Formats: sequence, structure tokens, C-alpha cells
Amino acid sequence: MSEVLSPDITRIPKVGFVSLGCPKALTDSELILTQLSAEGYQTSKTFEGADLVIVNTCGFIDDAVKESLDTIGEALAENGRVIVTGCLGAKAGVDGGNLVRQMHPSVLAVTGPHATQEVMDAVHANLPRPHDPFFDLVPNPREGTFGIAGIKLTPRHYAYLKISEGCNHRCTFCIIPSMRGDLVSRPIGDVLKDARALFEGGVKELLVVSQDTSAYGVDVKYRTGFYEGKPIRTRMLDLVQALGEIAEPFGAWVRLHYVYPYPSVDEVIPLMATGKVLPYLDVPLQHSHPDVLRRMKRPASGEKNLERIQRWREVCPPLVVRSTFIAGFPGETEEEFQHLLDFVREARIDRAGCFAYSPVNGAAANELPGMLPQEVREERRARFMAVAEAVSADKLRGRIGATMQVLVDSAPALGRKGGVGRSYADAPEIDGTVKLMPPEKISKQLRVGDFTQARIVGTQGHDLVAVPV
Repeated sequence: MSEVLSPDITRIPKVGFVSLGCPKALTDSELILTQLSAEGYQTSKTFEGADLVIVNTCGFIDDAVKESLDTIGEALAENGRVIVTGCLGAKAGVDGGNLVRQMHPSVLAVTGPHATQEVMDAVHANLPRPHDPFFDLVPNPREGTFGIAGIKLTPRHYAYLKISEGCNHRCTFCIIPSMRGDLVSRPIGDVLKDARALFEGGVKELLVVSQDTSAYGVDVKYRTGFYEGKPIRTRMLDLVQALGEIAEPFGAWVRLHYVYPYPSVDEVIPLMATGKVLPYLDVPLQHSHPDVLRRMKRPASGEKNLERIQRWREVCPPLVVRSTFIAGFPGETEEEFQHLLDFVREARIDRAGCFAYSPVNGAAANELPGMLPQEVREERRARFMAVAEAVSADKLRGRIGATMQVLVDSAPALGRKGGVGRSYADAPEIDGTVKLMPPEKISKQLRVGDFTQARIVGTQGHDLVAVPV
């Protein structure tokens, strides 16, 4: 009698996962991974050890597109079964077809960004999930929603909280709306529930992200939502105030990113002055000269930005402003570039990044007259960074002698040989750090995720040097 072979229903399917791009993409990855885990899938640390691989891509600039396409190719070579999601998945190729499918026709499926359910549908079609009679009887809590706090890809002590998706602006250098769509604000009750769950799970720093944090609620006309049975409006001020109140019992930080300098932001600054949220604003200014901003189709003018930043600092002197800029935008004259350098000096931008303008496939700016030679764009970027770094270094030196609260990110051997942390002025991975020397007291210990007071004794490039006290 021949042996009947049946499938191994006890084997747990494994999924490899790669997350590329910005913090907003990272939160999409966390949602997908949480859903995979909830349905009984395991994650694999290698492509070869997985039954299939999911690659969450970035498609914003050429370097990011190349990295994403290379990663997909690597996953195909080592595994052969690949699902692609994220911004690059929504990007068109030269003839209008899907770019990913043109470059890698053997991928199993391609979706755009924030597409958890579509990704799960593709996983189910290519790697059926293990039957779980308990899970199968429970409605999916994430279906049709942005989800609740689940698996995190960041260290335990900090997390990103996405409050909206998409953007209503049509900046000429940007293709994000074509990939992520118009602004869609999350229900405020869901956002606040996620925040509380993250704090209860040990998060000590919540980083609020979106395409345009200042515009939160515009799409729903600031309608009233509910949190714990209480009415609350869907708008930035109410959200930030509530986040500060939820964070307070946990002694946690709330940090705001991607904040356009609208007049409505003025209302948030007093909350920073009173300690409700960190006195830190990540403001994507891009340029200062009114003519360049008009060519960029940016939603604010340079003169108002300078005045606004000065008013913010009058209300909240500790305020730290970080920003990103573009040098060598099409048609930028030397005079307009000098205006930008003067702005950075006068506004005293604490932390600044700069890109030499690079044409992005599908961006309206590609059609603007006055494209500058690559060497001019790179030379202006270098000149900008020299000025920006001088401003930043001067501001860092002003902190010597101060005692600051520091969130510990690394502390080998409980900090006996020192460690690395960040002050309120430093967002993870994009700003500087505080290099912690061995504590003066032998009994003093440092633990990752804890706060410590530290006396600033010097600077080292973009970083501060401090002694825990």
C-alpha cells in the first residue's frame, strides 16, 4: 500500500521583510508586520530562509529609486518570490506602465503605499496562512483603518506616530501626492488610542509624522471626534494638546515633524513654552527667496517665515528649529542663493540639511527654465552646508555649562564607560547626539530608554559631550 503524502499543516510560514525610506514608510511596515504576526506568520532574518519576501520601497529621489530596485533584485536573486509595496510601487515607468513590473517582471505583486490589506491579500494568495480557529472567528481590527499600536521597528523607547497620509500641496519638485494621494487625516480618537498604547508599552519619545502635520484635519473640516467618550476636534492644536496630556503621566516626550509654518502653528508654541510638548519643530522650509518659493509652489513666503520663527522664539526661547533646503533649484540666481544663506544666518536655524537640486522623474520642476549645471548645484550645496554648520556649531557651543535632560539610546555595561543619548534638540538619526562620559558617581547607572540629567562640557562636530550627574 502506497504512503499518502499530506501537506505539513503544522509548519509556520515565514516572510522576509525589508523596509526602506522615511519614517512614514516605517509606520506602514509596522502595520503590515503586526498583521502578519497576528495571522500566525513568522518573520525571517534572511531572504533564503523565507517562503516569500516583502519589500517596502521608496520612490522619492533617484538614489532612493535605485536602492529600492536593487533591493528587489537582490531579494529575487536570493529568494525568487517577492511582493513589492510602498511609494515606488505607485511610480510609472517611461511608457506609463508600472516601473517595478517593467524592471522586475517576475515579482508576485505590486501595491502602492499605505496598502496593508492589499499586501495581505497578496500574501494570502501566494503563501496561505496557517489555520487558527480562534483568530478566524475574530473580525480583523485593522481592516479599513490605520490600525492600533502593534509591532515596532524602532527601539523600544521611541516610536513614530503617523497622523495622516498624503498631501494637498503640489510643490513642483515633489511627486509624493502622485504616489500617496491627497491628505487623509486619521480619526483623532484612533491616533490618541495608538499614542496611549505606545506609552503604556514603554515608549518614552513619540515622534509625530505625516506629509503635512500642520494640515491635520483640513480634509475633514476639523470635525469633532471622540477619545475616551470626550469630544475633541480633529486639528493640530487639539491633537498636540491631548498628546501632551497623555504623555505627561509617563514622563514621555512628544516631538513634532513635518510642520509647515502656517499661522495656526503659532497656537502650538505656548504648549512648548509650558513643557506640554518638546520645544522642537521640524519645518521643511526648502528656500527663503520669494521668487524661488513661487517657482517651487511652496505654501509660504520667506519674509513671513523669518518673522514667524523670530516670534516663536520670543514666546519660547528654548525652541529648536530644524529644516531642509534645496540649493540650485532651476532658475536660482546667485542673488537668490545669497538670500538663502542670509536667511539661515538670521533665522539661526539650529539643524539644517540641504540637497543639491536633482530632477525627479514626473516632477513639474523638470520643465522649468534655467536648469543649473550639476557642478553649480553641488557647489552651492557645499557653500550652504558650510554656513549652516557654522550656525549650528555656534548654537551648540552656547549649551556648554548647561544641565540637560538626556534620553539614553546606548549604554554598554550600564554606562560605566559612558554611552550615547539625545537631548530635546535631537531627533533620532537626523540630528546630533549627546556623547555621555562615564558618570562621576560610581553608583550612577545608565539604562537604554531612561532619562538622565547631564552637564554639557563640550562639543564634538554636530554632537554635545556631557557628564551624567
